[in-house]
Amino acid sequence: MEEKRYLKWYNKVGYGSGDVAGNVVYAFLSTFVMLYLTNTVGLNPGIVGTLIAVSKLFDGVTDIFFGSMIDKTKTKMGKAKPWMLYGYIGCAVTLIGVFAIPESLGQTAQYAWFFIAYSLLNAVFYTANNIAYSALTALITKNSKERVEMGSYRFIFAFSTSLLIQSVTIKFVEIMGGGAAGWRIVAIIYAIIGLIINTVSALSVKELPEEVLNEDASSAVDEKYSLIEAAKLLFSNRFYIMICVTYILQQIYSAMLSMGIYYMMYVLKNEDLFPVFSWAINIPLIIALVITPSLVAKWKGLYKLNLVGYTIGTIGRALVVVAAYMGSVPLMIAFTAVAAFGMGPWQGDMNAVIANCSEYTYLTKHKRVDGTMYSCTSLGVKLGGGLGTAITGWLLEFSHFNSSLAVQPDSCLSMLHTMYLWIPVVICVIITFIMSQMNVEKANEELKNSKMLETK
Repeated sequence: MEEKRYLKWYNKVGYGSGDVAGNVVYAFLSTFVMLYLTNTVGLNPGIVGTLIAVSKLFDGVTDIFFGSMIDKTKTKMGKAKPWMLYGYIGCAVTLIGVFAIPESLGQTAQYAWFFIAYSLLNAVFYTANNIAYSALTALITKNSKERVEMGSYRFIFAFSTSLLIQSVTIKFVEIMGGGAAGWRIVAIIYAIIGLIINTVSALSVKELPEEVLNEDASSAVDEKYSLIEAAKLLFSNRFYIMICVTYILQQIYSAMLSMGIYYMMYVLKNEDLFPVFSWAINIPLIIALVITPSLVAKWKGLYKLNLVGYTIGTIGRALVVVAAYMGSVPLMIAFTAVAAFGMGPWQGDMNAVIANCSEYTYLTKHKRVDGTMYSCTSLGVKLGGGLGTAITGWLLEFSHFNSSLAVQPDSCLSMLHTMYLWIPVVICVIITFIMSQMNVEKANEELKNSKMLETK
């Protein structure tokens, strides 16, 4: 029997456009914040890395807190939409704050300014916005195919935005006058664009009534639970832990690839190659996202597709390393594209996997925790992205990076090879193993069959 459809094409496109707003923040921050802080403000990368790591201590608590608050919210707009709308206002203000550190301040005050703005952006406003946005996947449709399609639309917009930002930002800053003023103006423009698009995205979809969401329930759904109980529900679900770890590793992986700007500048000695590699990453991802819904239908599920895709991605990244040591930039670009294409299906269907993960908690615990379950998206992005950026700062400092030097010492060049080439391969191997264990679809089917047998 064909599943009921809940969404029109414009609902899916409207929802997906929300990741333009998300990546105006995230792609800009994760790719360029270290470059801005070291080469423009003149801060020490090791100290910046430590501040980011300390900031991450707040994130784990706020993720579960906002997820729990979304589950308990009841308004005319729904559970998630108010948090998505109002959370982004804070995102816009604090993003500008991160890239507007006053030059007149002493260095200690500059570190403090960055820490406060960065922590508020990540631990509060981005958390509220991103968890709410992700949770809408489970709140506006019950159709599994539509959830996959939403994920594909979402990440097509996400990677298109990342591609654009990574391609144009350096030149855009120069056009805006360069230096600290250039970064500040670009941040303001990005924040305004994000605020407008986030608002349009939130208003383009409508949450389903609770009675519709729960109409298939075979028993009462208890939504009353404390923050501690919410955490227990999450971490008693092994698939939630797998998704969290995968998300964190993916963001560390992305942070290492963001080191490409340093790798191009100091190893390949051509910073204009960075946009080329960005195209090699994002265009194949977008192509993979376009075909992911049809692949899911053809392969009749998510598990096998994700596992095969990440295996291809791992092989691709290993071949990037080989090409780099051969000294072939064209082959590096080609294998970068292969790796990105292989990782594409997971990007498109992971929201559907998380929805299945939420269903697993319902089937085992009889509790609806959709908003709380999607805390893994924000937790993974912030914790993984933050740790990734922190690690890059520590490794740069350890390797004796000096932003005032046009030619870096051999220790730094060697470290850039490790960061841009080797660490991504290791991360891909680990994620591929996790994918081999993440068959939540099969687990849910077995639980449903077991309940059917019990009722006979």
